[in-house]
Amino acid sequence: MKSAIVVSILGTQLDYVGKRVDRWARWRPNVSLCSQEEFIVNKLYMMHDTHSSRLANNVAVDIESVSPETTVCLENINFIDPWDFEEVYAKLYDWCHQQRFDTEQHDYFFHITTGTHVVQICIFLLTESGHFPGRLIQTSPDKHNQNKATGKIQIIDLDLSKYDQLATRFDKEHLEGNAFLKGGIQTKNSAFNKLIAQIEVVAIRSDDPMLLTGPTGAGKSQLATRIYKLKKKRAILKGELVSVNCATLRGENAMAALFGHTKGAFTGAQKERSGYLLTANNGVLFLDEIGELGLEEQAMLLHAIENKTFHPVGSDQTVASDFQLIAGTNKDLKAEVEKGLFREDLLARINLWSYQLPALKDRKEDIPANIDYEMGLFEQKTGQRIQFNKEAKQLFEQFAMSKRAVWRGNFRDLSSAITRLCTLASSSRITVTDVNDEIARLQESWQSNVQPKASNRLAHYLSEEQIANLDQFDIAQLNYVLSICEQHSSMASAGRELFDVSRTKKAQANDSTRLQKYLRKFNLAWSDLA
Repeated sequence: MKSAIVVSILGTQLDYVGKRVDRWARWRPNVSLCSQEEFIVNKLYMMHDTHSSRLANNVAVDIESVSPETTVCLENINFIDPWDFEEVYAKLYDWCHQQRFDTEQHDYFFHITTGTHVVQICIFLLTESGHFPGRLIQTSPDKHNQNKATGKIQIIDLDLSKYDQLATRFDKEHLEGNAFLKGGIQTKNSAFNKLIAQIEVVAIRSDDPMLLTGPTGAGKSQLATRIYKLKKKRAILKGELVSVNCATLRGENAMAALFGHTKGAFTGAQKERSGYLLTANNGVLFLDEIGELGLEEQAMLLHAIENKTFHPVGSDQTVASDFQLIAGTNKDLKAEVEKGLFREDLLARINLWSYQLPALKDRKEDIPANIDYEMGLFEQKTGQRIQFNKEAKQLFEQFAMSKRAVWRGNFRDLSSAITRLCTLASSSRITVTDVNDEIARLQESWQSNVQPKASNRLAHYLSEEQIANLDQFDIAQLNYVLSICEQHSSMASAGRELFDVSRTKKAQANDSTRLQKYLRKFNLAWSDLA
């Protein structure tokens, strides 16, 4: 049987002996600890400072009288300020580091009843982190025991899985974080749910840059906003969310808008400007379409991310801003690096946490829930409650989840469709006729967006001579393949759509390899299409 070794702090108030004749009528934490019939303390390390040496010796004598089995070892540790977190943690850490713990022979406990609140917090941290390889033990008075001096003890195991109520609470908080990032939408797509679950963990635990990729309209901006709100809700940051569409930053104004400028820095700079990076101090800077930034702006952004400092345009003074960057793009940034349009070092810095949001057509099982969500948004914005007829809703959901619905604009297309349906609905009910009209409108829009591009598509990639040597069959097929590739940011994603049936019959899908071989027949590579 293992022996019990306890580390404790002398309580200068609670352990005070007082009048010798009265001391056994009072509850004293360290004496109580060693007075338990069912918990034998074999060795007690009792920490005290130099000023309390006499009290420590008196308490040690009393412990030995009530518990001869206990060896008391007095440890002299002087806290200059027992409320100074850094000092207390350092000295307790050093003490633990100097010990030779033998967990095979002994059970170790840290008595957490005495000491300042800062001392107790440090004891908890050292035990929870494993620097002290044991459990916490707590003593308290026992009103049911006639012997008031004995009190009672409670052993606290930091394995939270043993505390069902606490574990349930943490699970609930985790689920609430997931639901918050999904906007409360009950999604069913397993890949998307897994992605959101990891984003929730990273959002809470990390302030490193995050990169959100995916096609236009996949919800990058909305997700960035929810990540910020989740961090704000958990009091992880104090600053604001600053959202910037980099596609709108052009020429000289791009640098000034991001990093600010001094008065007179350039023509038209009539007054000083802070810039987006400084405005996002202690908050989140969301740079959507980051691939549109110029190389010079990229270089300064990298410096600002790594050093938290930068120089406004026209200034020699360094400005500090501690912001978290969330970047969004629908481009393949690796391909942009190969083209010399995006800095490789910046990509490496923002690619630590990279998440590709799937297109709506890849999450068709989530469409019904998103329809309900969009209906709810329309009601919030307008105050009008619009509902589908049963047949109309069934018809629209069947179309929305079918292969006929390509959802080129992703959630923007869906949002627009619901807005039109709700606005045009008579008597607050969406009918089958309304749905058929909207389906026709969507199909016409998708067709008109694709057709002009498809007719001239081959000319962007092949010479006139190469096209002249192709059969009409190859022209039509290659045109279609290229139209699909242009909608995706990666070869794997495009391959999944092109080989959607045959891939399910293979042990290994190899979508990228199959697409790569097909393109090679026409002397094309994926990098040519990006």
